[in-house]
Amino acid sequence: MKVTTEHNERIAKMTFASVYPHYVKKVESKGRTKAELHQVITWLTGFDDKKLEELIDEKVTFETFFQKANLNHNASLITGVICGYRIEEIENALTKQVRYLDKLVDELAKGKKMEKILRVANI
Repeated sequence: MKVTTEHNERIAKMTFASVYPHYVKKVESKGRTKAELHQVITWLTGFDDKKLEELIDEKVTFETFFQKANLNHNASLITGVICGYRIEEIENALTKQVRYLDKLVDELAKGKKMEKILRVANI
């Protein structure tokens, strides 16, 4: 699928707080925990639980959310298709970052092992 300018703008203006409950519901309905979800979000963004709650309370947009994030240096290892889009082909940086998060939540909900989700290298 082709990512349009309108699509990118819609994602940028969407609040993290509006999507977060859906992430929680998705992972909990598949037997995973909110703590595991937070672990995944922390790995990607660097936000601890306190900062995450602040951002939710402030109802920040995804644009602001990722501007404040310290993106994990291994985030580029997140590949594949999510929501009909191949992540590695997305050109808009913000849209790609949101899809990284979507992909991690999806992998968590599908029961993937945490080491695989967090792209821990085999040494």
